[in-house]
Amino acid sequence: MVIQYPVSTEKAIRLIELENKITFIVDRKARKKQIKDEFEKQFNVKTEKINVQIKGGKKIAIVKLKAETPAIDIATKIGLI
Repeated sequence: MVIQYPVSTEKAIRLIELENKITFIVDRKARKKQIKDEFEKQFNVKTEKINVQIKGGKKIAIVKLKAETPAIDIATKIGLI
């Protein structure tokens, strides 16, 4: 599984509310294309952009969603908010 679990830090919640971005911890070997494909399939949404970074040995994916799909809806669905 490429997508492991959502990040629920204060900054991640702020990104959901202000920038329509949602943050997940992903598999360290996953590529952006794999993350995008699985995210779109799993949540049935369209993504605009994916940024990845490695912090503390974990790979973090910040997924920017298209305007027609609010990130807060996905966060609510998975119990983040």
